[in-house]
Amino acid sequence: MCAVALVLGSCYSLTVSILYIIGTPIGNLGDISLRAVETLKSVDLVACEDTRRTLKLLSHLGIRRPLLSCRSQNEESAGEKVLAALEQGKTAAYASDAGTPGLSDPGAILARLASRAGHQVIPIPGPSAFASLVSVAGSLDKTVIFEGFLSPKSGRRRSRLRELLDSGAAFVLYESPFRVLKLCQDLAELDRDRYVCLGREMTKVHEEYLRGSAAQILARLEQNSGQKGEFSLYIAGKKPVQRIDYCV
Repeated sequence: MCAVALVLGSCYSLTVSILYIIGTPIGNLGDISLRAVETLKSVDLVACEDTRRTLKLLSHLGIRRPLLSCRSQNEESAGEKVLAALEQGKTAAYASDAGTPGLSDPGAILARLASRAGHQVIPIPGPSAFASLVSVAGSLDKTVIFEGFLSPKSGRRRSRLRELLDSGAAFVLYESPFRVLKLCQDLAELDRDRYVCLGREMTKVHEEYLRGSAAQILARLEQNSGQKGEFSLYIAGKKPVQRIDYCV
């Protein structure tokens, strides 16, 4: 273990190393960036949300690296193991299951631990369901709130949804196939005319997008209530510059 110095209440390593935060594909493995591939090849250790998922990605890329499980349930303790490697002068990368760490995924605690210890924390930009959905929503809102998953409890979900709708800003939600219909029912009851762009299975084989009012989106989902997959919803602000009044 290297020597450390106490500065402003934080423990700073005298050996400065690098932790790379890597965005990985949300579905299509072809979306991995060249820089991400080169970084994964070069690091000494890859910490990840699920070693099985990351092993599949690394095997696809022809990369073999030691893996360390670092998920939401053990991020603090696993983070200490990553710090130990960094303090030995090793480089490390972190990848969540899909997309960019820290956006409804673990990674924020690890990034904070590493930066507080004086190590460099460098982002390797990559896929994000949030950014991908915003890019195809077709609404010109200047402010977009990333909310992620709402509470599975009906009362809390509706309360927070009402707050977001009243804020005047656009917002992005993630939802499971088991609760997306209930979410859209709540949304249509609270503001049936609000513009919504719904993405399902983005970048995957059965990729699909629906655009229209909350009421129109609900009607389409009710017609196909058995649809599976991961859902993301872009809900426009109260007064978007441009309304899109169709459902496709």
